[in-house]
Amino acid sequence: MIYYFTHALIDHLIIFQAISLVIILSNVWILSSGRRHAPPALFPAVSILVPARNEEKNIARCVGSLLAQDYPDFDVFILDDQSEDATRSILDEIALSQTRLHVIAGRPLPADRLGKSWACAQLAEQAPGELLFFTDADTIHAPHALRSAVTALIGERADLLTGYPRQEVRTWGERLAVPFFSWAFYCFIPLAFAYRLRMPALSSALGQMLLFRRQAYQAVGGHNSVCGSIVEDLSLARRIKAAGLRWRMIEAADLITCRMYTTSEEAFAGFSKNLFAAFGFHLLLYLFAFTWLFVLFWEPLVVLVLYVLGLAPYAQPALLVVCLGLSLLLWLVPYRRMGFPLLLALLYPVTVLANEIVAFRSLLLSLSDRLAWKGRKLPRPRWKWL
Repeated sequence: MIYYFTHALIDHLIIFQAISLVIILSNVWILSSGRRHAPPALFPAVSILVPARNEEKNIARCVGSLLAQDYPDFDVFILDDQSEDATRSILDEIALSQTRLHVIAGRPLPADRLGKSWACAQLAEQAPGELLFFTDADTIHAPHALRSAVTALIGERADLLTGYPRQEVRTWGERLAVPFFSWAFYCFIPLAFAYRLRMPALSSALGQMLLFRRQAYQAVGGHNSVCGSIVEDLSLARRIKAAGLRWRMIEAADLITCRMYTTSEEAFAGFSKNLFAAFGFHLLLYLFAFTWLFVLFWEPLVVLVLYVLGLAPYAQPALLVVCLGLSLLLWLVPYRRMGFPLLLALLYPVTVLANEIVAFRSLLLSLSDRLAWKGRKLPRPRWKWL
């Protein structure tokens, strides 16, 4: 047992880490290649769709960046989702001088719907564009963001284009929790296979950047089809793949910036809401994934400490160095691509530990029917063993 833990298991971890590094490097190449297409001769009309609930701190900057797009044919539709702050008054004031901006009053939330999917479904009803671009109210878009995204969608012949924007992280809770989801995508979803296999599980998406062809969006039922999903963006990407349509991802860190949460408490609450849901509430798979994650990055550190203390006679220093070096690379490369401070990559053991805590909290809140978001209680999920 001691031999396996301090020697053989290290060998197995190195093999797994090497495969993960290959996945990361191939993903980097594929994501960047999606941005290399020439602009189309004619850009189609785009409806930019933004759900907003209690976003008075963010909405003016978001709308300003969207209205400043250097794109020839677009309109911006913002839905005020029953906000209890100054969101609506800010939007109405901007709309007085901006003909491209259309402000919609959200209808009351039905009992069987979740807030964001309901808001997005209402937006889609109003959108006339050939392309539908969903984004969040806490995002800021570079002037060329829409042009670049549409160019990539057309060049990739995609039905859904998505990507991971650059995330601003200022508090320690944000620094430890926010990068994790996009990091996991880089490591564990091999796009080289995901693009070729009709496996919904091999997909990812983020509501901050969802660019659909209207026909594809309607073909999978749009947000009405994921009305009960806590992770509606991920669910839509999986429906696109299940339908045999083309889902593609690009690097988006230079196109869109977002500060998802403004405090450590918000960051931990937000990911506590999402993590178990991202696994489809499959209990054993969830437990295995986070157990393996902990072993992958903490076991080599424990063995190193035991070796230094003379308590690991079978440990091989050279293999430990290789294992720890690969661990660091698995965090450095994605963090560099996503624009996170590289110092955070050096703190990966703390990041893993923090997200283990978030994962446990997500599981506990889900099973005890205590999930809530933005003042609204979420329905109790139906979890499964497998």
